[in-house]
Amino acid sequence: MLSAPVTGYNHTSAAINRFSVNGAGGPNLGPHQGGGKQSCCGVVPRHWVPGLRAIVEWEKDPDPYSSSKWEERPYSEAWTKRMEAQKQEYSRHKVTVEIPQYSIAGTLKVHFLPCDQVRVSAENIKPGDPRYPYNYPMEMEEPEVCQD
Repeated sequence: MLSAPVTGYNHTSAAINRFSVNGAGGPNLGPHQGGGKQSCCGVVPRHWVPGLRAIVEWEKDPDPYSSSKWEERPYSEAWTKRMEAQKQEYSRHKVTVEIPQYSIAGTLKVHFLPCDQVRVSAENIKPGDPRYPYNYPMEMEEPEVCQD
């Protein structure tokens, strides 16, 4: 097993407040952001094996800019109370996804897609490279209704 930094890419308009992949925490991600920050460390096998999977858990804020529209003074008692109510709107998710074959193990890269879909790569190449398996646009179209 090798130590692997963890990074994320958020292709949605929600905020990813926190996430983990196989228990290793990743950085928080604003809407349509990612790839800049890394956390340490997850682990990956030196050599890919068939059936390799990752468990991804995350918390999502569907309206990350709502507090900028509030009339309450930031961090006042009324604002804090409203923020606690807002946090009730956060959703928590957990999925198990396959990690595609890689030739050289690298950073664990977690992609958050519309409709709570997730993809994970452990390849030692970056998004944008034609060999990378998940070259999604950072701002993906989000459907009005997600299909199960």
